[in-house]
Formats: sequence, C-alpha cells, structure tokens
Amino acid sequence: MIQADRNHGASIPARAGIGLRFQHHQAVLDGQADVPWMEVHTENYMGGGRAIRCLETIRGDVPISLHGVGLSLGSAEGIDPAHLRRIKDVAERIEPGLMSEHIAWSSVAGSYVPDLLPLPMTEEALEVVCRHVDQTQTFLNRRILVENPSTYIRFRYSTISEWEFMVAVARRTGCGILCDVNNIFVSASNHGWDCSQYLAALPPELVEEIHLAGHASRTMPDGTKLRIDDHASAVSDEVWQLYRQALARFGPVPTLIEWDNEVPALETLLGEARHAARLIDDMQERRPKADAA
Repeated sequence: MIQADRNHGASIPARAGIGLRFQHHQAVLDGQADVPWMEVHTENYMGGGRAIRCLETIRGDVPISLHGVGLSLGSAEGIDPAHLRRIKDVAERIEPGLMSEHIAWSSVAGSYVPDLLPLPMTEEALEVVCRHVDQTQTFLNRRILVENPSTYIRFRYSTISEWEFMVAVARRTGCGILCDVNNIFVSASNHGWDCSQYLAALPPELVEEIHLAGHASRTMPDGTKLRIDDHASAVSDEVWQLYRQALARFGPVPTLIEWDNEVPALETLLGEARHAARLIDDMQERRPKADAA
C-alpha cells in the first residue's frame, strides 16, 4: 500500500467545480470562469503542445484535478506502461490536487475501445484491480481516487456487490473513492438497486470527490427504460435529490459538474456548479443544528 501524499499541487476545495473542455479554454484564460477548481481528462493533454501550455497557465490561478479515462485498471492483460508514463508526465507538469481513474477496462490485445466496460464483480477481478491501483500509485507516487462505473449489464457469476467492491479496493490499496452520483442513479435504475443502500455502504472517510452529470433514457422494445450515462445534458432532478443524500452522508466534498458531449456555453456549466454550491451551503447550515440536537 503506497504511503504517498494525498495530493501534490494546490488542494481541491470542498466546493463545486466544472470539467474544463477545449471549447472553454479561451474564456477561462480571459477570466470568465469564477469557479474554485476544474477537472480535465488526463488523456486530452498527453500530446503536449498548446493544450498543456494553456492548462499550465490556467493551473496558475485555479486548482486542477486530473481524471483519467484510459488506464484500464480492470484489464486482465495489465496496465500499459507507456500510457502510465504519459499520465505521470502530465501530472508532473500540472501538479494536480487530485488524480482519479475508473473501475473499468477499456483495452485488449493492445487496442483501446472508446468506452469504459464493466467488470465481473468477483474476487479474481478485485485482485486484478487492486494490483493495478497499487502499481499506479507506486509509479506516480501519488494517491488516486477510483470512480464507480455506470453499467448496463450484470454478470451472472458476480459474487460481490459493486459498492462492496469499491470499498474493498479502497481498503486494500489505500486509494480513495470518487463517488459518481449520476452513475449510481444510472446503474441502480438499470439493475433495480437501491441508491440509498449504495450510498450508505460507502464510508464517508473514503469518499473524496463527487461527480454529477446528465444522462439519457431510452425505452426498450419490452417497455423497460434504460438509463444511459452520456454526459450530454443538465443534471436531472433525481440526481440532484440523490446528491442531497450524498452530502448528508459524506459532508462537503469537492463536487464536479461533468458535461463532455454537446458541450454547452460556459455559463451553463457555471450555473450547474452554482446550484451544487447552494446545496453544499444548505447542508453546512443544517449540519450544526442536527449535531446539536
């Protein structure tokens, strides 16, 4: 288990931030984003050039979190050492406050698929993920967070619930948990899980970041509804309600608005972040009263 620092750069505040996308680089450089922190996809800055120079400039004013989407922690073939090296190169230049990855796999036989594919929740898969998290943290000399997936299928031979799997990875490796509230809602809706049970199973001391995003729904031929985590719309009312539950359990946690497809105007993202900030403030105002009672 790595004993690395929790973060190396400016710490990420327990406030609401936004995902920084290329469309908004110039607006952010021009000072149009009054936001306490931002998160980027690490892979978008591996090519060097203008993109990472721009991010370095932004990083001088706003704390940055790096969120990886391609490390494939669940791959039975192991982590690509070249990819891990590129992640470290970005981290050394940006000095992020937090780094995170997904509980998923996305590569096979040296080829990457453009998706985060689900794992069977088994002891064997748990050993693979823990080994790769240990490898990643040791190589980076940084503690990372792992994010719960959004899933559309379940493996009949899974023996561990997803929430137990997440906690086991964190306990065994010393990593933290990035709780994606939208993903919980999507997966719970698709599989018939209880969202509240999922949140209740996550120890507050392990949850160090929350993601919020929009999702789509599709009615299948048999009349059932499939939720799809597409990050292409505003956060739904149901997810906002679940976020309130998450805040009540975990307290103030750095919260990110994700919007990766059909990216709207910067002001729309900032409006979503302001709504999350109000909920954080409301929770903090109520908590002392509840504690006193």
